[in-house]
Amino acid sequence: MKLFHTGFNEIPAPNVHYGRRNADFGQGFYLTPDRAFSERWARVRPDRATYINSYELVTDGLEVKHLVRDAEWFDYIYSNRSGRRDYLDGYDVIIGPIANDTIYDTLGITTSGFLTREQAMELLLIGPEYTQVTLKTEAAAAQLRFLGSEVLTEEVVRGYRDIVRQEEAKYQELFAAKLNAMFPD
Repeated sequence: MKLFHTGFNEIPAPNVHYGRRNADFGQGFYLTPDRAFSERWARVRPDRATYINSYELVTDGLEVKHLVRDAEWFDYIYSNRSGRRDYLDGYDVIIGPIANDTIYDTLGITTSGFLTREQAMELLLIGPEYTQVTLKTEAAAAQLRFLGSEVLTEEVVRGYRDIVRQEEAKYQELFAAKLNAMFPD
């Protein structure tokens, strides 16, 4: 499986213990098989280069959990976001959809506590579906081969950021329409 990670560093040997424990799939190293998606989330900093790192993951012998946009996925995301113990910590790799409320600005509505579980799930199903691959263990990191990295120019990054702005505007339209349907006047 070919994977990508964009950031301000070349990362030939990722640390699966670095990062937030309350991320959607818990602590681990996050990648995506979608290069264009990875490039869309690149940023520009005046003092740093922006890299897209390429990898190959061989999953033979690893415990891999595949999630889809359903109740199990929802429960796992919200358990991790709430700081509970990662109950899928027996897996080396978790593959599944990114929760769009973390990539588009939703003002924290889905996690506000003002919505029912069903309403929050409905909102999380809006918009495009992008896949994330999270390496959870050292065993998974050991089977990730660094293929190399490329520096993304500021012009390229700004072009992708324009795409994100357009995509986010469409997403927020859909999100607002769903909220209005849930809470009519």
